[in-house]
Amino acid sequence: MTGSDLGKVGQEQPASLPLLLLLLTVTTGLIDAVSVLGLGRVFTANMTGNVVFLGFALARVPGFSLVRSLAALAAFLAGAVIGGRLAIRLEGSRGRWLATVAAVESSLLFAAALTAIGYDGEHLAPVARLYSLIGLTAVAMGLRNATVRRLAVPDLTTTVLTLTLAGLGADSSLAGGSNPRFARRVGSVAAMLAGAVAGGLLVLSVGVAWPLAVSGAITLLATLIYVARAAPPSTLSW
Repeated sequence: MTGSDLGKVGQEQPASLPLLLLLLTVTTGLIDAVSVLGLGRVFTANMTGNVVFLGFALARVPGFSLVRSLAALAAFLAGAVIGGRLAIRLEGSRGRWLATVAAVESSLLFAAALTAIGYDGEHLAPVARLYSLIGLTAVAMGLRNATVRRLAVPDLTTTVLTLTLAGLGADSSLAGGSNPRFARRVGSVAAMLAGAVAGGLLVLSVGVAWPLAVSGAITLLATLIYVARAAPPSTLSW
């Protein structure tokens, strides 16, 4: 199986793979709720927002941190490199590739959840735990994005909704279009929104550890179920 074959995965499982990616989109909402509300106005999943926050920090807008934004950006890029390496190394088996990525990503999120025990999100202390949380979650999301980029399923990036929303408008009947992938696009927006609502409620009520643990559990279980159901065990490699 070549690298280009990996990009065709979304075409092979038209029903179950989008469902997996919708569940992962929910976890993005959870993680961004943690990072923005509990880690000091920084995005560790949505790098577009993080670059904007970086700009605010450079402009010395109160409440934004240059160091935190740069730490998230660097960790995200490191995770993306790891994701790219794993895709190349495990390209002979789609099942093993996705399961390995899910195991690594969920391990990082579980480690972040453990690190968050005793962390004070209101005062961003201890500082060592703050930056550990930024690093762990950003690496996990960089790994996630590199993997989803290889899957190349339209309108399901799991972290960015700008083009999805643009597609809803530009391809709508009002614009003279035929509303292609309407349910998928709306589902992606709804999944992110649901994750953000749940994440916000959890952060405000019990802190950042629980939403991180829930994100890790969803990522691992949903991916392993997808891999197990995608093909019989004897033909799990492509």
